[in-house]
Amino acid sequence: MTKVGPQIGDLRPAPRPAPARDADGRAAAGSFATRVLVRSEESGEAVALVENTVPAGWAGTPLHHHAFDEAFYVIDGELTLQLGDRVVTRGPGELAFAAGGAHHAVANLSARPARYLLVCTPGGFERYFAKLAAEAAGVAPPPEVAKGYPETTVVGPPIGDR
Repeated sequence: MTKVGPQIGDLRPAPRPAPARDADGRAAAGSFATRVLVRSEESGEAVALVENTVPAGWAGTPLHHHAFDEAFYVIDGELTLQLGDRVVTRGPGELAFAAGGAHHAVANLSARPARYLLVCTPGGFERYFAKLAAEAAGVAPPPEVAKGYPETTVVGPPIGDR
């Protein structure tokens, strides 16, 4: 059984309205959007895939760690990531990896929105993103959210707040 960490709410950006969409269904500039592409239930709990869009100037997640691995693949824009003591920037077609247990944070400090794929392994944390997407859309979360998601521990502020 997965445990929901008491600090998980600290990872959430400030409350936001449902994102504006362009003709392709993608989030319009300046908005947040999240879309679960592969749920852990579809992969025997092995992996989950989430597409996220974050606005320009997004301070990001707090510095945190958890037991699962994450890979961040940038599709559009630019992400700044803290991976342990290193701060790196990744652009379209580039990847950053945070192994389970490693302290990390992600932000978009650039002047353009960024869109990226987030791979979580093992799966489970996509339920957190499914919950956020449902809240932003003003609808009930999908049933799998009731299973919970892995615990996350916050250890520092977002990159953009330092």
